[in-house]
Amino acid sequence: MIAILSKWLVPWEFSWVFLACFLAAGVLYWRGSRRVRTGLGRKLAFWGGMAVVYLTLHTYLDFYAEHEFFMHRLQQLLLHHIVPLLIVASHPGAVLRAGLPLAWRTRLLRPLERSWPWRACMGVLLNPAVATVLFVLFILVWLVPSMQTLAMLDWRVYRFMNWSMIVSGFAYWSLVLDHRPHPPGRMVAGMRVLSPGITMTPQILAGAIITFSRHDLYPIFEICGRAFSFNVLTGQLVGGIIIWVPAGVVESIGALMAMRNWLRLSRSGRIRREARLRGGRPASLELR
Repeated sequence: MIAILSKWLVPWEFSWVFLACFLAAGVLYWRGSRRVRTGLGRKLAFWGGMAVVYLTLHTYLDFYAEHEFFMHRLQQLLLHHIVPLLIVASHPGAVLRAGLPLAWRTRLLRPLERSWPWRACMGVLLNPAVATVLFVLFILVWLVPSMQTLAMLDWRVYRFMNWSMIVSGFAYWSLVLDHRPHPPGRMVAGMRVLSPGITMTPQILAGAIITFSRHDLYPIFEICGRAFSFNVLTGQLVGGIIIWVPAGVVESIGALMAMRNWLRLSRSGRIRREARLRGGRPASLELR
């Protein structure tokens, strides 16, 4: 039993960059959670997301993702949907900030946040239109057979693919699950609820095309050597269903969470106050 667990927990491809980012985030959150009151649910969401991202990228599961199409799609579902959704739902920003030493926050973090390169980068990456387009684009572009082949043959492209899924997922879900009114939130509260329905549509279409395809769309997995011995089209069908059904379910859950935040803002009157401040319509009209 111990031998099997040790085999699974040993990284298939060790990455110092990933390990450094993972440990830094974990230490900052642990330190910050001792200084800022954090509910049990938020802690479970954060550490659950951290556990999933580690198991997805830095264990033997990555081997199967490189040798079976449906395992690869499962890995991308975890990286692009579930991990960002869990961690963003824990609202970790204040906790991570509190985990930094005071001198670092004063001398490094604040000047960085006020610098024009940082503001420009965040302004583009967290622009609702840009974040939404990238969220869908990075799903579809890696489903193109030629791009999938390139990622499987070049480890640098493969890692860029994984990081692009994580970063675009965090950018998108941070907008959708924002619990603040607009402004200062970047996306209108009602649009946060509608957006997952918009982004899941091309994913469902792509998943359906792959599911009902009658020929092998990704022969690169045959070249790399398949991890399992069952029929190629069966694995492709399962991969298409993963893109089609579980991804849609996760986005529906995200929409429901955004709806809960919207209702909370409405009950507290914060949407009405913000609309009055910016000369917009009252909340009763916005909610219709």
